[in-house]
Amino acid sequence: MQKLKTVVAVAGRNGNGQGSGKGARMRIRLGCELNYQFPMPTPMIINLNVHYSRAGSLERPDHLVTTPSVNIENYRDSFGNWCNRLVAPAGAFTLGTDGIIHDDGLSDPVGLDAEQHAVEDLPADTLLFLLGSRYCETDLLSEEAWRLFGNTPLGWPRVQAICDFVHNHVRFGYEYSRPTRTAAETYSERVGVCRDYTHLAVAMCRAMNIPTRYCTGYISDIGLAPPHGEMDFAAWMEVYLGGRWWTFDPRNNAPRWGRVLIAQGRDASDVPLTHTFGPNTLTGFKVWTDEIRT
Repeated sequence: MQKLKTVVAVAGRNGNGQGSGKGARMRIRLGCELNYQFPMPTPMIINLNVHYSRAGSLERPDHLVTTPSVNIENYRDSFGNWCNRLVAPAGAFTLGTDGIIHDDGLSDPVGLDAEQHAVEDLPADTLLFLLGSRYCETDLLSEEAWRLFGNTPLGWPRVQAICDFVHNHVRFGYEYSRPTRTAAETYSERVGVCRDYTHLAVAMCRAMNIPTRYCTGYISDIGLAPPHGEMDFAAWMEVYLGGRWWTFDPRNNAPRWGRVLIAQGRDASDVPLTHTFGPNTLTGFKVWTDEIRT
């Protein structure tokens, strides 16, 4: 395997699109508030805390807080993500987080020379991310993936070609959101939200023998010119090239600043932000990711 030659990260920018200086560290307030109505006591699994790999950057921990207060049990799932379990009482129920995290102020790293590994050379813990999963049907998309990308250069250029294709193939719109849509359905329907872009790109990469995992978390508007839309959680992917994992974002298809991981898995079925074991109505939803200026 060729040694990496190029790793690029762009210095952070302020909300006016002006540079804040190479490597200028940022403080970001991030969190969410979700409001529910439950007809009866209902168990829940909550996956809203910053990923353990970023826990050391937290100035103020993003503890899960509920109204009314309930007992919360913490645990790590099989992918290492921080999770909480609780029983929501009947009636109105609110849960949320509100933390402050330090960020290096650099955009997503770019490694143009990152090479693809032969399957037989891959670390054992990456092999799971070559396989099909609930929303990423590699068996249905493999032939099309090889038709589209079989002649592209291996490694970073191939993954970027997949992201370029997905970004242009799918039309974004919250009105197209459907929680059961799979990668194959996204390919044929050509509409979706960020999770659909990600599922399609994940499936295509896996079909090309590139380990790829699904990620969910916060993406800020830092560095983007206004006006900004309402904040939401986002989905992106990480691919294993050149001996490490790299971030790719087929929905935005460009490096971003202030990206903060919450959880990673095979697809969205592994990392739902909330999972409820009973009927409920979501009555309110807010997410924030704001740079703190001092």
